[in-house]
Amino acid sequence: MEFELTILGSASATPMLGRHHTAQVLTVGREPYLIDCGEATQERLIEQRIRFGRINRIFISHLHGDHFFGLFGLLGTLHLQGRTEPLQLFGPAGLDEIITTQLRCSGTPLAYDVDFVAVDTERHQLIYSDHLVQVYTLPMRHRIPCCGYLFREQPRRRRLVKEALPDSLTPEQLQALTRGEDLSDEAGHVWLRHHDVSTEPPAPRSYAYCSDTVYQESLAELVRGVDLLYHECTFLHEMLDRAQQTGHSTARQAGQLARLAEAKQLLIGHFSSRYRDLQPLLSEARREFEPTQLAVEGLTVTL
Repeated sequence: MEFELTILGSASATPMLGRHHTAQVLTVGREPYLIDCGEATQERLIEQRIRFGRINRIFISHLHGDHFFGLFGLLGTLHLQGRTEPLQLFGPAGLDEIITTQLRCSGTPLAYDVDFVAVDTERHQLIYSDHLVQVYTLPMRHRIPCCGYLFREQPRRRRLVKEALPDSLTPEQLQALTRGEDLSDEAGHVWLRHHDVSTEPPAPRSYAYCSDTVYQESLAELVRGVDLLYHECTFLHEMLDRAQQTGHSTARQAGQLARLAEAKQLLIGHFSSRYRDLQPLLSEARREFEPTQLAVEGLTVTL
């Protein structure tokens, strides 16, 4: 089953040519989860051939414009496209007030319901669950309330081994085995155990999105062993004072956290516009944690 992350935007507060404000899509199965929604998110979705109408849940980290100024436009486009299915919107308190004010002042009555879910940015807790994933908040330390999100895939079913299946199975019996059920005779005696004709499922996958924050070693325990970790690195470490003043991290610190968390892979992003060349940021992070990539526009990482 598909589990992949696509980067739509990698810039910090000031965008550049080819570098847009923060937005990402995590696709699990056929379900896309939109994470942050900076300006130009609609255009980036079009470029990546991601259909707007498939997006049913949006997760906003905080209320700085480079992380959500594209949201109102996207909601309006969904309305113009004839959406009628409800949409869930997760984010810090105040997001609902901003969106409802924009809708009221612009005379835009949506043809679908928006379910606002206010998240507590200071707690690590489960906020959403479906048959594909569980989503937890990750407390960030920024200039305003801010959180990241941890996506953990739900355990998958054991896989049937075709060669171990009896030839005489009916379609109904095969469907029961596919659901993980044992087969019993009319007297209730089990004659074929699901466990005996199946193999262990692949391990559940996980993705952690660490949005704007100063360096926090405590995050390492919350995301320990994560398959893919995204951590902002607005500055090089030579600008540590500036990073701390503005509530951000450096590339070295991103690498340090990935190493402490024993992550499998690291993505770094949210680059300051002062860096035309991103290679120094990548090199700095890799000195701490070798399996690091730049979270640049259009990158797709498949787990």
